[in-house]
Amino acid sequence: MSLLIFIVSIIPGVLIILWLMRRRKEDEPYKKSCRSALVRGLIAVLPIVGASAVFFLVTGVLKLTVLRDVPVLIHRAIYTFIVLAFAEELVKYLAFRLLLKKNYNDYTWADVTAFMVIIGTAFGLVEDIPYAIGASPAIMLVRGFTMGHVGYAFVMGWFYGKKLHTGKNIYGILAFLLPFLLHGLYDFSLSEELLEINDNLAAIGITLAVFDIVLLVLMIRFFLRARKRACYNEALRSLFTKTETLDESGISGGTPRLE
Repeated sequence: MSLLIFIVSIIPGVLIILWLMRRRKEDEPYKKSCRSALVRGLIAVLPIVGASAVFFLVTGVLKLTVLRDVPVLIHRAIYTFIVLAFAEELVKYLAFRLLLKKNYNDYTWADVTAFMVIIGTAFGLVEDIPYAIGASPAIMLVRGFTMGHVGYAFVMGWFYGKKLHTGKNIYGILAFLLPFLLHGLYDFSLSEELLEINDNLAAIGITLAVFDIVLLVLMIRFFLRARKRACYNEALRSLFTKTETLDESGISGGTPRLE
């Protein structure tokens, strides 16, 4: 029964990946980038182990020295925000940036967002496996249908696409900062140390879980509207610089190159 519940819980994530990969099914470069995003998301869990271990050791040293007299709740906040949220969002962000640099295509705002959502969704599906071990069916279903990683990836992809579209670096900062804060706050809201203060504080986690669902709705709305909004389908020329070259006939031409 647990296996069946787990399979049901991952169906929404699988459907999101398939939907985004088929949104431009006649565009082979786009589909190739989507497949690359999927692989990157699936294997992104591996470097998380290393990154988390480093942050865990650092925070452990701080706990024994500089933060020796700091309350337990503060230690939990550092762990959830740095060891968990920061490490995971950083690895996903780097996988996303490397994907954009590797593939020399005229991406659009919607494309960039789709790639990041695929990475986040695939990462969440792999992460759900260890969490499912020993978890109740209710927990598995909640994780499967709220899909925090999908919502955070949408925020990251949307803001990074806006950064490329407008050329304003502030959106690039928000692309990482907002998912990191949302992720850290959600993890911290579920910590035992916080709930021991007052059971009513569980409302924070419930509110954030509902917000994750809101982000899913906004994501679906974005991709549906993107079909009709020109700004979401314009090539992001800020991804490229034009290198002028001369061919044998002396005619100048440009070859797109990632900045």
